[in-house]
Amino acid sequence: MVCALFMAASLRPAAELIQAPAVPGSAPRHQRTLGGVDRRELAGFLLSRRERITPADVGLPAGPRRRTPGLRREEVAQLAFISTEYYTRLEQARGPRPSREVLAGLARALRLSDAERDHLHYLAGAPPGPPAGPSREVRQSILDLLRRLPHAAAIVLSATYEVIAWNDLAAALLEDFSALSRHERNLVRRAFLAPQSRERLLYDPSDAEAFARAAARHLRVTAARYPEDPEVATLVDDLLVGSAEFARLWTAHDILAEPTLHKTVHHPLIGPITVNCDVLDITDRDQQVVIYTAEPGSPAEEALRLLSVIGTQRMDVPG
Repeated sequence: MVCALFMAASLRPAAELIQAPAVPGSAPRHQRTLGGVDRRELAGFLLSRRERITPADVGLPAGPRRRTPGLRREEVAQLAFISTEYYTRLEQARGPRPSREVLAGLARALRLSDAERDHLHYLAGAPPGPPAGPSREVRQSILDLLRRLPHAAAIVLSATYEVIAWNDLAAALLEDFSALSRHERNLVRRAFLAPQSRERLLYDPSDAEAFARAAARHLRVTAARYPEDPEVATLVDDLLVGSAEFARLWTAHDILAEPTLHKTVHHPLIGPITVNCDVLDITDRDQQVVIYTAEPGSPAEEALRLLSVIGTQRMDVPG
């Protein structure tokens, strides 16, 4: 299951702070490091990250008469779910100490890398700690990777087996995940609590049994890793109450899962498609990229090529 650490900015001598030029509209110098927050460095860092992002990067229209490089302050505030006044004060080194929720929103809005996110926390006087629960945020480079695999179906799973990202071919081969709720995108919940759903019938019986064993073992590791996370606890409780099969696997206390190298998918239009199944671990996010590929020149390759054309449209139901 893959970063660089940023060290906190070194402290400056008091004389250096006195000689530094003032930032227009910013707070007095003696207020800039109160409460462990390096307000001046935080302000400069936020400004530099805002100016490097274009509206197109975050799905916003450029609009006419844009005179500022990158995003406007109000646009960052909107993306981070905070007020424009609050964000403006942060950029002017006049804001209060931001909460971890605000920092998470800013990191998301400014599309920060893992190292930049850590650096943001250090500047705000809130060193990053271990996550309370499994991460559902997929790194941009992984999303780009999924899009660059046009001949492979690929999904990203969280530590609880929730499908949190997928490419077009995966939606065509497995499921239109965009039409499902978070609960329905959880493959463990669907496998054990909705045994008659398409997810349970998607694979050969042997594949379904292997998935059940692997999922139960993986979830036990996840529960030990995130003992305080309410979503993980609720998921395990629901599975124990609602599935005798899961309860039996859970009481075995097994944690090592055998890798699945091949999988046969029963597509409602094309029929059985046997694909290779490879898993890439993203250790820093506790996530997995699952990639389904076909042998060159095989019927499965032709089937995937056809699915890439028809997508998620259903031709087996009347229009």
